[in-house]
Amino acid sequence: MTQPLRIGTRGSPLALAQAHETRDRLIAAHPHLAAPGAIEIVVFKTTGDRILDRTLAEAGGKGLFTKELEDALLDGRADLAVHSMKDVPTWMPDGLEISTLLPREDTRDAFFSRGGHTVDTLPAGSVVGTAGLRRQAQILERRPDLTVVPFRGNVQSRLAKLDAGEVDATLLALAGLRRLGLTDRITAVLEHEEMLPAVAQGAIGIEIRSADEATRALLAPLNCAATTARVTAERALLAMLDGSCRTPIAGLATLDGDRLHLKAKVLSNDGRQVFRAERSGSASDAAAIGADAGAEIKAVLPPDFFKS
Repeated sequence: MTQPLRIGTRGSPLALAQAHETRDRLIAAHPHLAAPGAIEIVVFKTTGDRILDRTLAEAGGKGLFTKELEDALLDGRADLAVHSMKDVPTWMPDGLEISTLLPREDTRDAFFSRGGHTVDTLPAGSVVGTAGLRRQAQILERRPDLTVVPFRGNVQSRLAKLDAGEVDATLLALAGLRRLGLTDRITAVLEHEEMLPAVAQGAIGIEIRSADEATRALLAPLNCAATTARVTAERALLAMLDGSCRTPIAGLATLDGDRLHLKAKVLSNDGRQVFRAERSGSASDAAAIGADAGAEIKAVLPPDFFKS
């Protein structure tokens, strides 16, 4: 290689941990990349990193954490970009694609509270901070007597705000906490029956230029087929529903051998309206399974449901 393989990433501790995992997996698959200077990690600040005074929904939804990384791919400042797949829109810019999905982490959400309360034992009127409508809606579905407020920032800053008493409780993805070694702070892990995860939660995706066959070949050994099937189904669900951070949509695909099962859930922001669908089939039909579940829910949604 005449120049370093440049890994584009955001600069948060979690994003850097994911970039380092990608680098380490590349070196394990291709030992020559362990040579000094063979791989370079390049940090970019995204729109989502800059906007911390309002929710993602208010700021414009998905794409806020990917655009600057994609611009760097398109103009040659990076050879690959590492994303949390739950942040990646279902449409991709021309000339770019997600070529690789790493093995998926735990998809559950973690609950943190002051005083050791669980979701069910929080006193009425307690304030729960969360950055996403999916968690807000599912908390209010279960506990309409709680108050949910916007809560932006990286993992460390949100936990600091909790410690400072800005909120009584908050939720974070267990996957990120495991990657950062912060699981000792968790009050409770929420099972999927309590809190269905975001589409592609816990999955790391790697985006490349579609014409860059050399980088594609380097990444090929890193791809996880099981994660690919699961995320394909979930993102097809999201695409059918035209989902963004403005809409509380949850979905999880699981595998049993070559059989894929998908659970999907769409809620109103206040958690009062809930629509569900489930589908099962061959993992090879993952995209069709996701689209079919999305179509079932879409058919029964009230008019202008996503505009409310």
